[in-house]
Amino acid sequence: MNLEQTQNNSADIKISVRKFNLFYGDFHALHDIRLDIRTQSIMALIGPSGCGKSTLLRSINRMNDLIENCRTTGEILLDGKNVYEETDISTLRKRVGMVFQKANPFPMSIYDNITYGPRVHGISDKAMLDHIVETSLKKAALWDELKGSLKKNALMISGGQQQRLCIARSIAIEPEVLLLDEPTSALDPISTGKIEDLLQELKKKYTIVIVTHNMQQAARVADETSFFLFGSMVETGPSEKIFKNPQDKKTLDYVQGRFG
Repeated sequence: MNLEQTQNNSADIKISVRKFNLFYGDFHALHDIRLDIRTQSIMALIGPSGCGKSTLLRSINRMNDLIENCRTTGEILLDGKNVYEETDISTLRKRVGMVFQKANPFPMSIYDNITYGPRVHGISDKAMLDHIVETSLKKAALWDELKGSLKKNALMISGGQQQRLCIARSIAIEPEVLLLDEPTSALDPISTGKIEDLLQELKKKYTIVIVTHNMQQAARVADETSFFLFGSMVETGPSEKIFKNPQDKKTLDYVQGRFG
């Protein structure tokens, strides 16, 4: 099994996964995962359904803590500190935002969706909240589309706009990392393209980890790609290398569509 790691100075590493295992009861879902994710880059996690990529993604901000009988061994380090030992969960989830496969805006106005997180974290000044809304929507490439509709119920806008709104809602609390679990799987090609363009802009400030079944998408947007199979990481490296010259035959079979 090839566990080649990209050669980066440790100061460039935002997230380090070290000998990480995850169990749901007796089921061993992740096996000894070792992975480095660089600061202000996009890492794609690919592999067939059930391979463990979403499980790892949700482990980074401890979303799997919500599942009964879930336990872990090993470490996930955020800026060198183990998120399972040295980080308060509420602080962790402020630093590490998450966007899910299906857009899930709150059933409230666009404005209130964006300000929900800042209000929870103690911001109540109207001018500051207005600034956060405008800034977040601009970062999500939505301001020009929605600036005249901020009081509109978020459930009334298009699916692609809803997903970008969820990204805006995540970045409103100024995270350092964005986790995206198949964010474009339910979107049309035009909306998918807008999300992909947005990710290229967002990586200038954020570290991004994206789970995708779409290998073409991973090749287009990700600086590095990791291939998972049966709960193990088979291979990781620069996306161009993974897709054009993988070192492991299982990776080659997958990217050439011979299984999964």
